[in-house]
Parts: sequence; structure tokens; C-alpha cells
Amino acid sequence: MSALTDTVIEDDRWHTAGLASLAERAALATLTHLGIDVGAHEICVMGCDDARIARLNTEFRDKPTPTNVLSWPAEDLAAQEDGAPPFAPDSDDPMDSELGDIAISYDTCAREAKESGLPFADHVTHLVVHGILHLLGYDHVRDGDAELMERKEVEILGNLGIGDPYNRNGGQ
Repeated sequence: MSALTDTVIEDDRWHTAGLASLAERAALATLTHLGIDVGAHEICVMGCDDARIARLNTEFRDKPTPTNVLSWPAEDLAAQEDGAPPFAPDSDDPMDSELGDIAISYDTCAREAKESGLPFADHVTHLVVHGILHLLGYDHVRDGDAELMERKEVEILGNLGIGDPYNRNGGQ
């Protein structure tokens, strides 16, 4: 089976952190959990730093600050009804296999992991899962959608042996 993720490294610290393998593991777990054909899709994951992600955040969201992860879905799969599951991506068209792109900042991830007392690899995996869910039409703007997305994240991370990142009583 070919790789589900295409990882582009713009910050060499991501090589040492193993972003390519973390992204692939997160993508496989996410699509498998959701019953989506992993052989029919591709995701591009870019590992960058705070300066680069701040430029992207400014350009695409008009927020001139760094963030941990950004996502650009190839198509809008979001449900209209708050809390309803998103539409499934088309798995039948080999020319339309791209789910979208994700950018993740090393600096913000490292800072957040340290501040939360979380293993860096677990935090990165969580953020990649979070980004992939955005590619698949999940969101956290409306309450029902946020509850659904959070539940899916916790289930997927649990399948990977990673604790609930939203556990307000001590983290993972």
C-alpha cells in the first residue's frame, strides 16, 4: 500500500520529531475509524515553524499570529445541521483522491506540549488527527459540531493508546 500522507518538511526539527511517521499513523487511524477507504485518498502535511504558519494564518484567516495547525480541505464535506456527521468523501474517483492539506508548526506544538505536560509525539498526533477531521468536514464552531468532533478525536486517539486531550482533570 502506498503512503496516505505526503509530508513536506520546511523546518528540519520535524525530521527529528518523526513527523512523516506520526502523520501517516494519525491519518490511517482517522480514516480507518471513520470507515473511509485509506487506499483511495491522499493528504499533504507540511511541517513548518511559527513564522511560516503565522504568514499562512494571516493570508487565509486574517489572523496575524502563529497557530498550531491549519487545514485546507479539498472539498466542503460539512453537514448543514449542527451536530450531524459530515458527508463522506468520494472514494470512487481516482482523479479526486486529495482530501486536502495541513500545516503544523513545530514551535507552537512544542510550547503547547511542554505547557500541558504532554509527550510531544502525542500532542502532534492529536493535532494531525484534528487537522484531518477538518479536512473531512468536522468543525468546532457550533456546539453540536464541536461535541461530535471532540468525541471522534478522543475515540481515534484512544485507539492509538493516547489519552483524552480534553480531560480537564490532568490531561492525557
